[in-house]
Amino acid sequence: MAQTVNGAFTEFNNESVNLTPERTKKANSSRDWLIGQLKNLPDKIDDFPALYDGMSIKFGSFARRTKIRPLDDIDLILTFGAAGSTYWTHTYGQSYTLTAPESAKDLRRLCNDDNSINSIKVVNKIVSSLDQIEQYKSAATHRRQEAATLQLNSYEWNFDIVPAFYTDTGYYLIPDGNGGWKATDPRIDQNRTTEVNQKHDGKILQLIRTLKYWNICTQMPTIPSYLFENLILNFFDSKTEISQWIDVNLINFWYHLKTSIYNSVADPKGFQSDLNTLSYDDQVKISNKASDTYDKGNEAQKLETEDKYREKAISKWQEIFGGDFSKFE
Repeated sequence: MAQTVNGAFTEFNNESVNLTPERTKKANSSRDWLIGQLKNLPDKIDDFPALYDGMSIKFGSFARRTKIRPLDDIDLILTFGAAGSTYWTHTYGQSYTLTAPESAKDLRRLCNDDNSINSIKVVNKIVSSLDQIEQYKSAATHRRQEAATLQLNSYEWNFDIVPAFYTDTGYYLIPDGNGGWKATDPRIDQNRTTEVNQKHDGKILQLIRTLKYWNICTQMPTIPSYLFENLILNFFDSKTEISQWIDVNLINFWYHLKTSIYNSVADPKGFQSDLNTLSYDDQVKISNKASDTYDKGNEAQKLETEDKYREKAISKWQEIFGGDFSKFE
């Protein structure tokens, strides 16, 4: 229950949007323990390829602190040593081939007939090796596209473990889902999110999380999470300063989204082409919803300017975010 719109947003974010500090602490602890166990796999399993020490990284929305409830997955990149392997790109840099030399015995076991390293075999090797960790013997493990997924009975979240090789030009090659490899560097996303957040005095992470809640709770085609985060970051990075009030920033973003959803969105890492692969029909629906939400937010803001209409203002925000939004006290 809240008496002001700002108080209602604080309550709503703490109780319905943000991960609780307790679960975040538990998740961090379990992730770090898993990382330690993964590092030991080459010592436990004779044919498990050697890892590249210090180059396995945490990535994804949990690592960037933009994850909202429920905490359903935690992402890791497990980086293998190349052992003299070579790589080359084709299809305009969208796909890569890695070839293991004869001396790389463990990697050769994960190759196709032409000695190119098969990313599906690498993922499956991780999956089959996880039961060598005593605590994970009863856990569910399987391959999900480019990741080895580990589901423990004791937690509500999965661990998605993505194998990778680190190139001499400074980026990662991860599975493309078809047996080949694709380039990425999650550190760029992490640094960019941190920089934009710091630029605006730490307000951006909460804005991202609140908007992600709106993205999945509202009746419109859901904008893919990575695309949506980049739309948000692009908008706020373009601003010299933003409001101290969360509702004002949300309203300004929805006004921008009405038109920006039709535009191309560049991959900040430079590896993909246009991130905005939404159909025109979906873009229209999202634009219309952003316009409607902007109008309701604007109306709520006007109601809030008069104390006697605070309850109506909070009710208007409930129309936007649904029944979990805080009620007027």
